Amino acid sequence: MSDFFPHNDPTGAESLRSSEEPFPKVREQAGRNERHGGGLSNIVLLIRFLKPITWIPVIWSFLCGAVASGAFGWNDLLGTKFLLGLLLTGPLASGTCQMLNDYFDRDVDRINEPWRPIPGGEISLRNATLLITIWSLLSVLVGYLIHPLIALYVVIGIINAHLYSANPIKLKKRLWAGNIIVAVSYLVIPWIAGEIAYNPEFTTRSLEPSLVVAALFTLSSTGTMTINDFKSLEGDRRTGVRTLPVAFGERKAAIVASVLIDIGQLMAAAYMLLLGQPFVALIVALLVVPQFFLQFGLVDSPKTMDIRYNAIAQNFLVAGMLVCAFGIRYFRL
Repeated sequence: MSDFFPHNDPTGAESLRSSEEPFPKVREQAGRNERHGGGLSNIVLLIRFLKPITWIPVIWSFLCGAVASGAFGWNDLLGTKFLLGLLLTGPLASGTCQMLNDYFDRDVDRINEPWRPIPGGEISLRNATLLITIWSLLSVLVGYLIHPLIALYVVIGIINAHLYSANPIKLKKRLWAGNIIVAVSYLVIPWIAGEIAYNPEFTTRSLEPSLVVAALFTLSSTGTMTINDFKSLEGDRRTGVRTLPVAFGERKAAIVASVLIDIGQLMAAAYMLLLGQPFVALIVALLVVPQFFLQFGLVDSPKTMDIRYNAIAQNFLVAGMLVCAFGIRYFRL
């Protein structure tokens, strides 16, 4: 693989640099990053391209679905099915979507993140295309090994990634649409995949509690996706990507995001109450309280508090997801 990630490939870096004239400072910074990153091994470079930090919520959603199925136990943590699920929802499917996003967002990344592998010239467009193709096929194959229907879900997730990032549709330009489709791909699809993996005799009715809870947490996740948009604000404005922060301003977008985050979780708590799980409902509602207080700082200074907010507050949100998964499990007993 010594030539797989050329550090000075004319099909990648040179073609990208040709359109950077309006942003000379960015070009200089990208050049510095490219020189500093020249010694990176191919493995490290591939890991950077796959963005492992983004795998965590998808893996967590798969785990929640498995727990909610009622057929998942401690012994399954080291089982082949669960390990395949981790491989699928982590480096394969999530990694594929991240590579697609980097591929189609390379113009924006030259402004927001010029150190990324494609705008930095460390991975050419040709090699990026080859990697995406290989990873897509592996994702579908592993999904099929778990359950044939999960392979279909993987295909839907990859299609969603194209709809989110690729022109001419590029849903990330269309206010709510982009964040919603990402939240669905990160939460609903892997959650239901976890259910199906451990409950192959499923019916639409048996999946209903998980579908409802996953949909409500998707509403909350749409808010967290909006907060994630603050880091790309400058590049999005310059390239015409109409996110909520771009369209409504930082403070209003932070308020909208906070309301969505809280409402989704409180509605999930209310649904747990309807399922006859009052203790679970109380825990989920209490987990919203620390998030609510953190949101005051976020609204006051969205651009400086966005990363800190997500780093702290999302721990409470994902804890609520797992608590609801256990609630669904107990409801089925």
